[in-house]
Amino acid sequence: MSITAQLHDSVRLPGGDALVNGFAFESRGDGPRRALLQNGRELEVYNLYEVFAGERAPTAVFPVPWPGWDRGVHSISPDGSFAVFSGQRAVRAVGAGGETLWTYRHGCWGPEIGHTHTGDEQEVCRGLEHGSCRVSDDGRLVWAHVVVELEEQDWQERWVVLDARDGRELARLPLDSAASGSHHLSHPDGIHMGLCIGMGQDGILLHWARWDGEKLIGWDLNESMDRILMDVHAGHPGFLTVEHYGADLELHAMDGTVLARGVSEPGDDEPLCWDYGCGFVDADTVIASTVESDEDRERARHWLLDARTLEIRGTVAYPKGPVDSYVRPLGDGTWLTYDGGSETLSRWSEAAS
Repeated sequence: MSITAQLHDSVRLPGGDALVNGFAFESRGDGPRRALLQNGRELEVYNLYEVFAGERAPTAVFPVPWPGWDRGVHSISPDGSFAVFSGQRAVRAVGAGGETLWTYRHGCWGPEIGHTHTGDEQEVCRGLEHGSCRVSDDGRLVWAHVVVELEEQDWQERWVVLDARDGRELARLPLDSAASGSHHLSHPDGIHMGLCIGMGQDGILLHWARWDGEKLIGWDLNESMDRILMDVHAGHPGFLTVEHYGADLELHAMDGTVLARGVSEPGDDEPLCWDYGCGFVDADTVIASTVESDEDRERARHWLLDARTLEIRGTVAYPKGPVDSYVRPLGDGTWLTYDGGSETLSRWSEAAS
């Protein structure tokens, strides 16, 4: 079945590819959907609704603390008054005027033999490994994935909870991981935080936790999982994942119980694999893509699924033909695509019948 898409807005936004193929997108419940785009040594913050309404200027601009550091997943406070950067050797909060509010130091994600890190904290070591951070939806906490150097050249990764006012560590959770990268996902209930850690060919680790004001309560879902944490929605009881190599999508309860599983329709010779970009268009609909595994450019490569059963409702038909892009659902009934050639960000919905 083919489902027609309706174009709502389209705007040129250089760097917008990171919204549909990266971690530059940040949303908080029913609040604004924001783009966090690094432009040289600055992090530019855009309210996506305002951008589509014609506002081209960012709502805030923060200096990136470390020259040469272009990795890590950063976060913005709910009111936009400060940014928190996940660096190679520190987590740092920066105010709206560019001032450093606090710094939480940790071990180096890419240590080099003979490099002692003395004298110049801004020097960046080689390596692609990085952590991530996320400001809580109430703006009071900062969750961060960091690495800590131990004795005898050993190290340990940790998930820490920091006080957003001063960077003071409130709690820590040791992790059994060797990350190449990670990202956080804030649950719309304002209580739970998810952490997904990618370890390359060694797989994926997935954790959830909550801070009750005195104690960090965490649980991992890794005994039988090798899955990427993708999305949550306020109108839905669980969270969405995709298998490490794209074999299927799954909807889970918070304890990891599988509520539904979705597989792609077969191609000419074998089933297509799901891309890493998928999520909730709204409480009733999931959108996912098979761009990477579909070599036929004339085929539809975006799919709409029932959000409770993950059964395929149909392929998305765009007015001017197939759209060669990953997708980023906004949770409000619309989704984003990006044309890299024209640097155009587009917002779509399912056309009214």
